[in-house]
Amino acid sequence: MKHVIGLSGGKDSTALALRLAEVEPRDYEYICNETGDELPEMLQHWANLEKMLGKPIIRVRHVRGLVEEVEHQHMLPSVFRRWRTRVLKIEPTIQYMAQLPEDSVLYVGLRADEEARRGLFGEDIAVRFPLREWGWDEAAVWKYLDEKGVCIPKRTDCAMCPYQRLGEWRDLWEQYPDRFENLIQLEDKMGATLRSPGRDTWPADLRSLAKEFASGRKLREYKRATTCRVCSL
Repeated sequence: MKHVIGLSGGKDSTALALRLAEVEPRDYEYICNETGDELPEMLQHWANLEKMLGKPIIRVRHVRGLVEEVEHQHMLPSVFRRWRTRVLKIEPTIQYMAQLPEDSVLYVGLRADEEARRGLFGEDIAVRFPLREWGWDEAAVWKYLDEKGVCIPKRTDCAMCPYQRLGEWRDLWEQYPDRFENLIQLEDKMGATLRSPGRDTWPADLRSLAKEFASGRKLREYKRATTCRVCSL
């Protein structure tokens, strides 16, 4: 029997992995779904967690990385084409669990204030949601991480995530210009945009968006609802 923790590296799964090791110590396996489009700070966060947990995090990957899958499908992910999570995360996790003993358990970091959300791992996989069992909401997760001195990266999603806000696109343009330029080229190649047209008054395509950033056009600053007091992000 295997006890497997899905460790995306976000605040919820990080708190889950660290707390579960404290209250239910056992020989866990830690897995993450690496897409190949993570930013450097996310890769460093996984490395830091491996040291804290004392075990490697197993990379459970799709046969192709995100960029390769985009080219294979000739389709960019978007808020209307939500194949990315299913193809690169859910399906590889299901395949990984399928090759383990039948009584193995997958631990998923869904919180008590996310009751409307359900795991999408099929009826054949035993899934537990310890954060819900403990009654932990978002505030409880941040409180625990602050007490542990654990900092969560500002961005834990992929560089091309279509759900990121304008401020996050600007940060990507400023901090990782090569990555931003690669995404411009990918949009040109696919003939589509990652951002949804009409979402706001800013251009949808990244090439035009970069020109707006370079012009100094102001945008409304964003700040996540709950911040990491360890690093003040």
